[in-house]
Amino acid sequence: MAGVCALTPPSDPVSVSIRPPGSKSLTNRAAIVAAMADGTSLLAGVLDSDDTRVMRDALDQLGLTVEFDPVAETLRVEGQDGRFPSSGQTLDLRNSGTSLRFLTAACAVGLRDGEPTTLTGNARMQERPIGDLVDALAALGGCDIRDTTNAHGDRCPPVVITPNGQPSGGEVVVRGDLSSQFLSALLMAAPRAASDVTVRVDGGLVSRPYVDMTLAVMRAFEADVSEPSPGVFAIRSKPYVVKRTTYDIEPDASAASYWLAAGALAGEATVQRLGRDSLQGDIAFADVLERMGARVEWKPGAVTVSKPDGPLRGLDLDMGSISDTAQTAAVVAMFADGPTRIRGVAHMRHKETDRVAALVNEIRRLGLNAEEHDDGLTIHPGVPVPTEPVRTYDDHRMAMSFALAGLMTHGIEVADPGCVGKTYPKFWDDWNDQIGGAALSDGR
Repeated sequence: MAGVCALTPPSDPVSVSIRPPGSKSLTNRAAIVAAMADGTSLLAGVLDSDDTRVMRDALDQLGLTVEFDPVAETLRVEGQDGRFPSSGQTLDLRNSGTSLRFLTAACAVGLRDGEPTTLTGNARMQERPIGDLVDALAALGGCDIRDTTNAHGDRCPPVVITPNGQPSGGEVVVRGDLSSQFLSALLMAAPRAASDVTVRVDGGLVSRPYVDMTLAVMRAFEADVSEPSPGVFAIRSKPYVVKRTTYDIEPDASAASYWLAAGALAGEATVQRLGRDSLQGDIAFADVLERMGARVEWKPGAVTVSKPDGPLRGLDLDMGSISDTAQTAAVVAMFADGPTRIRGVAHMRHKETDRVAALVNEIRRLGLNAEEHDDGLTIHPGVPVPTEPVRTYDDHRMAMSFALAGLMTHGIEVADPGCVGKTYPKFWDDWNDQIGGAALSDGR
């Protein structure tokens, strides 16, 4: 075991006021678009985490000048007008889904000549499907691209891209029910094709707010992209333009969910610099908490969530559009007054771990009843009885979500607490600053 974090419930109601770190989703999207632009971009408020370091390192390997200032939290990216100078690389993107998918599309349009470039990751990443994105990129032209059929018969990384000119453009089709990142990757790469591109989504689209976020970042760099009909996107062939001196990254709304949930469970929490106008769909998690009975107050550029006078309510929740907060909701539901059904999150099974199965396993190991469904789970509340550390499955969101159980129950321990470094390296420091009671150990 890679250490544990033992959590002690606070003796008084919590009072949290925090600005979470920058959004991982916005940081990596802005980095990719800046890398494909013509000119130098300065990104401000960027997240420094495992996932964003993977992206920075990969762009550096591809021959771009990328300068990160950890004190100022800025990233300077010198774009080369859509071209990546260095081919023939092997990019190890570890377990960063955004990095692998976004860079696969960017390399398919940005590597114009040279040797094959390989994009790979850790063992879990080599189990995460990518065939639909590969097929769509092959249809755009401009490269020979192939994925790898793994031991389970799934088309997954490593992906090998051999450039042979500029992609021609035209119409491509991509599934939307497995990961919205496939569509986002295609959209961001499309302006670099030789002619206009139409992207059609086949079937339903999960996590739609992340696609809207992608469109907003593209438009900030002068992309001409529209949605003439639902699920059909039209992208003009034109260079990205650096029109702002600085592009500001919002605090991470997914990370904010843990603090908002802490307020709903145990006192009050204010998240700064995030309001109703956020680009991130996960800000809607505050609405989930309000439906469960918590008090929610929206202010200009901030949101406060407070514990209700009575118990939180169990609900039937479709969380397909904000699935990165489903684990947070599941732990909150352990302390509600009735069962909570979380549905619409089948695509969570293809994340850092099978998140549906992992949630059910760990809730049951705490002595509560949970039912697993194809598209989600049902949580039956009760009094947790911890007997061993909560397993986190190398999944940052499992660790941060189950920390919330430590607000309400003595004896909660979270295994491998360092896995939060993927998106929120200072999570435990912030927990102790805001709440206290998180004792980290290196192992047993």
